[in-house]
Amino acid sequence: MNHLTFLILGLGSGAVIALLAIGVVVSHRASRVVNFGHAAIGMYVAMAYYELRATGELVLPILGLPARVTLVSRPTVATALVIALAVAALLGALIYLLIFRLLRDAPPLARVVASLGLLLYLIAIVGLRFQNTGAAALVLEGPLPDRLITTGSLRVPADRYWLAVVAVVLTLILSAGYRWTRLGLSTRAVADNERGSVLVGISPTAVGVLNWMLAAVLAALAIILAAPIIRLDPSTTSLLIVPAIAAALPGRLDSLWVALFAGLAIGMMQSELLNLQREWDWLPDIGLQQGVPFLVILLSLWLRGGVIPGRGETSFARLPAVPNGNRDLLITAVVLAAGLVATFTLGSEWRTAIIVSAIATIMALSVVVLTGFVGQISLAIYAIAGIAAFAMVRFSADWSIPFPLAPLLGILVAVIAGQVATLPAIRVRGLNLAIATLAAAVAVEELVFKLGWFTGGLAGSTVTSPSLFGWDLGISAIGDAFPRRTFGVLVLVMMGVAMIAVSRIRTGVVGRRWLAVRSNERAAAAAGVNVVQAKLTAAAVSSALAGLGGVLLAYQRQIVSVSSFIVFASLVAVALAYLAGITSPLGAVFAGVLAAGGILTVGLNQLSDGASDYQFAVSGLFLIVAAIRVPQGLTGVFTRKSTV
Repeated sequence: MNHLTFLILGLGSGAVIALLAIGVVVSHRASRVVNFGHAAIGMYVAMAYYELRATGELVLPILGLPARVTLVSRPTVATALVIALAVAALLGALIYLLIFRLLRDAPPLARVVASLGLLLYLIAIVGLRFQNTGAAALVLEGPLPDRLITTGSLRVPADRYWLAVVAVVLTLILSAGYRWTRLGLSTRAVADNERGSVLVGISPTAVGVLNWMLAAVLAALAIILAAPIIRLDPSTTSLLIVPAIAAALPGRLDSLWVALFAGLAIGMMQSELLNLQREWDWLPDIGLQQGVPFLVILLSLWLRGGVIPGRGETSFARLPAVPNGNRDLLITAVVLAAGLVATFTLGSEWRTAIIVSAIATIMALSVVVLTGFVGQISLAIYAIAGIAAFAMVRFSADWSIPFPLAPLLGILVAVIAGQVATLPAIRVRGLNLAIATLAAAVAVEELVFKLGWFTGGLAGSTVTSPSLFGWDLGISAIGDAFPRRTFGVLVLVMMGVAMIAVSRIRTGVVGRRWLAVRSNERAAAAAGVNVVQAKLTAAAVSSALAGLGGVLLAYQRQIVSVSSFIVFASLVAVALAYLAGITSPLGAVFAGVLAAGGILTVGLNQLSDGASDYQFAVSGLFLIVAAIRVPQGLTGVFTRKSTV
């Protein structure tokens, strides 16, 4: 009976996953877009709903508009719910019209990046708009009854049953609507042949707007109803997109009923795993339940590798152009010289910023290699970096392996992890791989990074300061001498070496093979290129760069913890690399400048106190604009004449 109790308790979270998955299916049917910001839309509207219930104020999500608008002194549940869902519908329409409608002919990378920009923007705007209260301060009294229902020895809160009922009823209504209404028929026509639908008088824009409004309402309703169960946290709630996509994939992102039952099943399995961890002492106390969506995604993509979209489609060729690399050595020399001069002449705050930007540049180079040169969209960069950092700490602390052997071994572990993570890329690429690696990043954070013996637990692990032949290369110093200039030089030199290595590989035989695979896998294979080998080689180089960034980040932090390698760090790394220019080392440098805590952050704080608080929100907006208007990135605008 205990197992049955936990399975039924899982109906609540399963219904949330199912409703989010149905929303993913609805928006994908109308636009062929998998919106990674879908759960974040629901998160924002849910927080706005509960704030409206408490204060009568509606929190607006658009920079430049007033943060809050007073509507009524104390709205009822029904009034607040109607207002919140209306806001969700309006938000869905605006997102489609202003972002994804403009990207209807764009390659998958641009659409993925735009949805990541939306995700980052919504999380950032919630941090700004709710900074005086926060999610923890909201009173989460859900609209659904939560009294215990007792059936024999089975005692389950009523809201679990209600959530499942709501999910089933909405699926029935939507299924009937898509089958028999004009909107449903028009949606199917647009999904099958958009150009043909226009010829028979169907407006793809109108169909897209209505479906995106519906998807946003579903996301908002799911999070509002389930907030007392899942707890409202901007980052955690936004990552519900991973199990939602996992539930939608078995039905090829097209079946409402498969999304419903898969979502319920995932929630119930996760709940039962939590129960088994309590009963079976031999199971590790880690987030095993987060492995369920990852396994579902991998299995779905492996069995249906060509679902979204096929590997041979020409849309993959329309990626940002790659510079020929003639000026990479000059650029590296200038950047390195400027960094060294600044390190020896500027104060402590600027030295810290230079170190942060240099490490972020190395992480961005990892994205440049895998995504810019090969077209593989990986969202697990910081997961691999974290594996390298924690492995390095274990080698040095537990086995007394000195510098530089310990970091080299940590990087080697990262390369091995990267090869394992790239296995899905042998069969899939593009959007498929982005989904798989995002799920992998979440799984690593919940499974690997929760192993206390490996990461040190919540307290983290103390990093042994690097030294070579008795010469201290660490960051520690007293007062204004922190960070030590010696460590700054070490980081800058490693950045310069990484930039030169990437440039040399790019202009060599291996780089040309990467670009051939990036352009068209089938054509590359026909020309004699070993596609699998090219992908694995790129993954190895990318993982080595991520590992280098991870060990340097560990040395910088001195006490390294899981918080340094969370999933959103990977999303931000990919986002900033795309914004700056994802196909060149110079773009990686600009991405480092844009990184939080880096040169731009310090510069903004120097200009105006608190200006850097808006950095992530503005970066998210710029990312969306770049995906639409400047797909080659900021550096690409100035290097168009020297591309290949």
